[in-house]
Order: sequence, then C-alpha cells, then structure tokens
Amino acid sequence: MSSLMSEGIHHQVNIKTKRKMSFWKKLLLMILVLASLSYFVWQNEDFQRKYLYPYDYQDTINFYADRYEVDRNLVASVILAESKFRQDATSVHGARGLMQIMPATGSWIATQIEDDSFSVDKLYNVNMNIKYGTWYLSELQTEFEGNEVLALAAYNAGRGNVYEWMEKYHWGIDFKDYTQIPFPETREYVKRVLENKKHYNKLYNLISDPLEQNELAEFAA
Repeated sequence: MSSLMSEGIHHQVNIKTKRKMSFWKKLLLMILVLASLSYFVWQNEDFQRKYLYPYDYQDTINFYADRYEVDRNLVASVILAESKFRQDATSVHGARGLMQIMPATGSWIATQIEDDSFSVDKLYNVNMNIKYGTWYLSELQTEFEGNEVLALAAYNAGRGNVYEWMEKYHWGIDFKDYTQIPFPETREYVKRVLENKKHYNKLYNLISDPLEQNELAEFAA
C-alpha cells in the first residue's frame, strides 16, 4: 500500500473519529442542559405548588383544621398521600373520598359528632370528607398524646394495630422512629405524609393566613 493511500485512510478514520466525538459531546451537553432545566423547574416553588404539592380546598381544610386543632399542613399532607386531592378516589378496600375514609369509620365518626346527615355516598362530598377526616386525625392525636407518628400509623393501619405494636416492641408514647413500623405499607405511608408536611410547611406557611370567621360560615354546616 502506498504512503499516499495510507495517509488517505488514516485521514478518513480521523474524520469519523472526530465526528463521533463531536456527536457524543453534543449529546452530553444536551443532557446536561436538560438536566439543569429540569432541576430548576422542579425546584421552582410555583411549579411545586401547582403540580407536586397542591392545596385544593384550602379554605375548607383551614376551617376544619382550626376547629379541631390539627395542623393545617398535616391535613393537606394526608390528603395528598391518601388521594392526591381526587374527590372521587376509592380504594380497593372501599375507603372513599379525599381522606379515604372507610364507610364503617365514617358511620362511627357520625355517631361521635352527632351528625344525622351522614350517608356513605356523602363521603365523596368535599366538605363532609375533610370534616370527618380532620376530626378523626384530631381524635387520634389526642389519643396518642400529640404523637404524630403514632397518630398517622393509626390513621393508616388502625389504632388496634398500633397498640399491639406498642406492647410487642415496647414503644413508649414518645416513639418517633417510623422506620421500625412492621407494616411496610404503613411505614411508607407515615414517611410520605411527614415528607409531604415538610414541603407544605416550606411552600405554604407564609401564605396560609387564618381566614376570617365570616368567610368560613358556609363550611360550618
């Protein structure tokens, strides 16, 4: 092979190599640009409020949270974890509405708060569902002496299971380590709600001022 032909072949190989390197450099640059844009979009608070941590029905949530002395953002965090703010949400076990209340639990709550208007279908009603779910959260927080982890575990798995775990694993009323919860579903649920609450605290605490009572009268019924 002549030196001229050899130089030509090497030249073509070099061109192809450079083109491949150029392609990968452009691809890497594009990936970095898209990753940066995605990061800034996901970190944008307006984006987070709209798509990741919405606060639909905020007036209703605030009213019942204040009435039953429950952290407003905790209620929103439970709703996000339970139904993602879908009013018509129904679980495979039959839990209904925004805060995923079981019919039997709803009936019991109605008895406790002396609400003669209760019916199972009304658990899809925004006002009734948030009222009942927030009351139940308040009841559990009182029962477990303000322990948020135990109250949330009871909301998800039932208070009977929580008392059983407390006895079996020697948990005190100051128990905080949700990673020790034996039910994987409940463990992940408590973790998710607590993480949601951190985001709601960050995104909404400065803009969720208490509403005046005359603006809330419509929710009291």
